[in-house]
Amino acid sequence: MTVSQLLSTLLVFPGLVFLVAAALVCARTYRQVPLSLQRRWQFLAGLIVFFILGYILFVVIQLRQVFFPLELIAGLVFLGGAFFVFLVISLSRTTIEKVRETDREISKVNASLLAKNKELEEEVVARMEAESRARVRLQHLTTLHAIDMVITASLDLRLTMKLFLEQTVPQLGMDAGAILLLNPHTQFLDYGADWGFDGIGIRKSRERLGEGSAGLAAFERRTVQIADLSREPKSFIRHDLVRDEQFKTYLALPLIAKGQVKGVLEIFCRSRFSPDSEWFDFLEALSIQAAIAIDNATLFRKLQESNIELTLAYDTTIEGWSKALELRDSETEGHTQRVAELTLKAACAVGMHEEELDHVRRGALLHDIGKMAVADSILLKPGPLSEAEQQEMRQHPVVAFRLLAPIHYLRPALDIPYCHHEWWDGSGYPRGLKGEQIPLAARLFAIADSWDALISQRRYREAWSREKVVEHIRAQAGRQFDPELVEIFLSVV
Repeated sequence: MTVSQLLSTLLVFPGLVFLVAAALVCARTYRQVPLSLQRRWQFLAGLIVFFILGYILFVVIQLRQVFFPLELIAGLVFLGGAFFVFLVISLSRTTIEKVRETDREISKVNASLLAKNKELEEEVVARMEAESRARVRLQHLTTLHAIDMVITASLDLRLTMKLFLEQTVPQLGMDAGAILLLNPHTQFLDYGADWGFDGIGIRKSRERLGEGSAGLAAFERRTVQIADLSREPKSFIRHDLVRDEQFKTYLALPLIAKGQVKGVLEIFCRSRFSPDSEWFDFLEALSIQAAIAIDNATLFRKLQESNIELTLAYDTTIEGWSKALELRDSETEGHTQRVAELTLKAACAVGMHEEELDHVRRGALLHDIGKMAVADSILLKPGPLSEAEQQEMRQHPVVAFRLLAPIHYLRPALDIPYCHHEWWDGSGYPRGLKGEQIPLAARLFAIADSWDALISQRRYREAWSREKVVEHIRAQAGRQFDPELVEIFLSVV
């Protein structure tokens, strides 16, 4: 074997190893080859086997010194190599097309994903905006609820307006606020409440209806807005009152309830402020709440005033009735007032409530109202009464009941006029009540009435001394008077 033959044989062995390795890889990969390429893959595997056989044949020829035309083997190898290259190129081209097709699909998928991502981003932004609006609306609802609580918790107009501004001005994103109340008699808007101001100049606010920003808002029933107070000072005629506050934005909103203007809500901001429609909706809702609060407080105040006037009228009428009764008998002048005061002292000592004391006082003043039906010949008789006259006199509690019972306001005060002649032992009149069947107010009054009657001078007898009256009342304890109340009464007179 020549040197060239030996060298060529040695070079064949690495190639043979590579071919065997390629055959093994080809066999392992075959299952993963798509069906459309399996035929070509089989040809490729066959060519590898062909090359392996050719290499083996070449080595055998060289080692055995077998005569064989090497040119024919080389030609076959070259032909097989050319076909092998063609198959590889064909498979590579198909692979490249598949890769490009896959790239196109991936590009489409990526484009679709990008579009989806954009949609998702827009949806996320929209959801965030919706959540932000929901939080703002929740804050608005919370503020409105807090204002409702303020309105229901207090009917003090000044306090309600102060709390209203504390709740609303920060929620509106403003720096200060004030409420001007309309005086329907003077047609002026006067200061009602303020919040957030550094000074107190705003408390001097007063504008005529139809003049100035607040007066115009109330007169025309519309929102007045000034974008920059520093550039339009003449638009706000009370500019001197807030000159040092350095406000920029100003809004005035009329407060209307039941179709009537109740006042104006003014809000100020120290920077330029550009509200949106939702902000204005919230401001309008707040103005309605403020108007309702003002209306409720005004109605309550008027109701209180009416009740006071009515109560005074009732009490004046009752006192007039009692004085009219005393005019029939000059000797009893002042008796009603004195006995009413004594009864109230005793009632306080036993712990009666204030509402009950009012009824006790009215009952004491009207205790003898039934004597209006008693003839003067009986009422003013200087001597003792006959049996028939006594029977007529004893009817005056019944007359009092019939006279006062239809009056709802005086019905709680009936205990004294109707029962003040009932005795503890049941021997009194007109119903013969006994013990605690007699109302407490009537039991107290009976003691006070006897005390004042005995200690005062009458035309048919002299006034008794204090000691004698005390002795008499104690003697009647358990018979005419409640024993426990006797001691309480004597401790306060």
